[in-house]
This record gives sequence, structure tokens and C-alpha cells, in this order.
Amino acid sequence: MTKSDREALLSVAVLGALLFVCANAVGFSWQARSAAAREFDVRSALLSQLEARAPNRNKARLSGTAAPAAAFLAAPTQGLAGAQLQAYLQHVADTHHATLISSGMEATKHEDQPDSIRLQATLDADLQSLQALLYQLESATPYVFVDSLNIQIPGVNAQRAVEDPLLRVTLGLRAVWRREAA
Repeated sequence: MTKSDREALLSVAVLGALLFVCANAVGFSWQARSAAAREFDVRSALLSQLEARAPNRNKARLSGTAAPAAAFLAAPTQGLAGAQLQAYLQHVADTHHATLISSGMEATKHEDQPDSIRLQATLDADLQSLQALLYQLESATPYVFVDSLNIQIPGVNAQRAVEDPLLRVTLGLRAVWRREAA
């Protein structure tokens, strides 16, 4: 056997080994892919069974239903929607023993949606009333978002500390308006 025959035989052997390794790699990846597909099918079937057993309220939440109608200010005009928001704020303030000093609509900001209603309000309340008022505003319907909050303690002397002072609070509120027929 000559040197060139040995080199040719060695080259063919290396090529055969390389083809064998490549074929095994393809085979292993094919096995892993089919195992992953089987696992996906099993988990999809399990998820379908769980969704079928879920109560109706969970199905509505999973399907991404829209917010209830009570979540929006419903009025034919933006001005009337602002008046509804002011009336709602007055009701919440009265409920939590806060005094509404003034309120007025703000111009919508450039980044706002066209259905946003903005309101700036000033009120007097103690800390406990303010906490309850803010909680009700942000957790009840209609959905009201507190965008800004400024708290001042009016007329407090540095020599005399008051245990539960009356706070002057300025709120920047935003709510969503849904136009309804007049």
C-alpha cells in the first residue's frame, strides 16, 4: 500500500466518522423536538381541562372582558362627565368627613386619550379620612386615578405640634369618560 492510498483511506474514514456524528446529532435533535411536542400536547390538554372546570367568573377574567359600564363616567359631553366626576368626589368627601374646598376641570394633557377627564380638587381632611378617601377613589367605580397629590399642614406653629392636624390636600384626578347618547 502506497502513501497516497493510506491518505485516501484515512480521508474516507474521517469523512465516514464525520457523517456518522452529523447523522447522530440530527437524530438526537429530532428526538428532543418530538419529546417537546409531546410535552406541549400533554400540557395543552391539561390546561384545557382546567379551563373547562373553572367557574364562569374565572372564564370571564381569562378571556379579557372589558371593564364594567360602572367603571366609566357616562355622559353625552365632556363637560357633563366632568360634572359627574365633581359630584362623585363631593359624595366621597362627604362620606369620609372631608371638606371639599374647590374643584375644577383641568385641560387634558397632550399624552392623554381623548376620553380622559381631568379634575383638580382641594380639600381639607385629617390623615385617617384622607387615607379612606384615597382608597375609595382608587378602588371603587367609576375608576378614578390619582395622578398628583400635594399635602400641606395649614397654620401650624413650630412650637405647638398638633396630634391629628387638618391637612390641606390638592389632588390631580383623572377618570375615563364613555360618551353616551343624549
